[in-house]
Amino acid sequence: MTYDVHIIGGGMAGSEAAWQLARRGLRVRLSEMRGGGDSTPAHQGTGLAELVCSNSFRSDDHEKNAVGLLHQEMRELDSLLMSAAAKAQVPAGSALAVDRDVFSAEVEAALAAQPTLTVVRERIDRLPEAGLTIVATGPLTAATLASSIGAATGADSLAFFDAIAPIVYHDTVNMDVCWMASRWDKGETRDYINCPMNREQYLAFHAGLLGGEKTEFREWEANTPYFDGCMPIEVMAERGIDTLRFGPMKPVGLDNPHDATPEFPKGRWPYAVVQLRQDNKLGTLWNMVGFQTKLKHAEQVRLFRTIPGLENAEFARLGGLHRNTFLNSPELLDRQLRLKSAPHIRFAGQITGCEGYVESGAVGLLAGLMTAAQLGGRDWTPPPRTTALGALLSHITGDAEADSYQPMNVNFGLFPPVDPSVKKKQRKEAYTARAKADLAEWLPLA
Repeated sequence: MTYDVHIIGGGMAGSEAAWQLARRGLRVRLSEMRGGGDSTPAHQGTGLAELVCSNSFRSDDHEKNAVGLLHQEMRELDSLLMSAAAKAQVPAGSALAVDRDVFSAEVEAALAAQPTLTVVRERIDRLPEAGLTIVATGPLTAATLASSIGAATGADSLAFFDAIAPIVYHDTVNMDVCWMASRWDKGETRDYINCPMNREQYLAFHAGLLGGEKTEFREWEANTPYFDGCMPIEVMAERGIDTLRFGPMKPVGLDNPHDATPEFPKGRWPYAVVQLRQDNKLGTLWNMVGFQTKLKHAEQVRLFRTIPGLENAEFARLGGLHRNTFLNSPELLDRQLRLKSAPHIRFAGQITGCEGYVESGAVGLLAGLMTAAQLGGRDWTPPPRTTALGALLSHITGDAEADSYQPMNVNFGLFPPVDPSVKKKQRKEAYTARAKADLAEWLPLA
């Protein structure tokens, strides 16, 4: 079948872009190298839109949280990823988390049902010289294609490390030591397993992180910076004795019922806490929240089994480390995500320098809408910068400083300021209320 658009990469961005184009009747070829004999250092399967680092899309609060607002805006645009997430959702308090396998299967089934879409398991080694193309190969772009991109951009891609958290089998967690709770008992359900530590246990664990045997870097990886949103836990530990207690091991708002007294009948806050979040619908797999790591596998097993409640833990997946690449998009791309030196090519997803599953999918969604407008002979009207979609797009395509460009999650700092007379406690609601009103006016133009 001939096609109108070639999409390279079947991750979050590529899948969403393909959906937006195919459901408008446009002919799409979606090339994905996994399943055709190739893979990446981080992926485990061949499914489209496979989740690697975490199973969480983060907060689903569309009234006070920027990523929750982005969820809602994507739903308004018939996002495939948001629809699949609703079907694959698992309990995670106020966050949106999914069963990875169910999520990927839902995405694949929806795309397979599109008669104008063809998924081809193949590796693309060079940027096409002609034809509308969306490159959505993500942060793990194959070396041959990355080299072709480098040649086309005239600049080296930036790079950072991204670390993966371990997953524990639920039935190996000692619930006589751990307990179920959400911080401050927020929400109607208690969605996290909490593993408590006293001061002595925490200090010993901290020392173990510092002294544990780490993955060795290759020469070409030695000076690659980490992205703060996915910092390995041992790197956080190096930043100070209490850094973890103010980060992923924060104990505040978690009353340990195993430590109850007449004075504190609900229990006391531990000195530190390790939280586990459900990772699949069956509840058999639980993710160690914030425990991305570059410790060697044997060291992970030894050290993580010193965590109270995980003495006999069995791991479905241990942590890992991989190198991510992304473009200096504010310098290289125009406002429609087109490569300035080759405007028949658009980039989408994490390779543009957005960070996070949701953000990646959102940029893929926008790339799909832009391309559909171009093929339909229509002028593209971008979403207002006051919306989450518009703020993210603007940041990537020119609002960020090119000289210091780094991966970024969507956040209210990317939005134009609200009226300074709005009280600080009400500003988040002001941002989201303004965004929803402005999105409603823009939607007929999308």
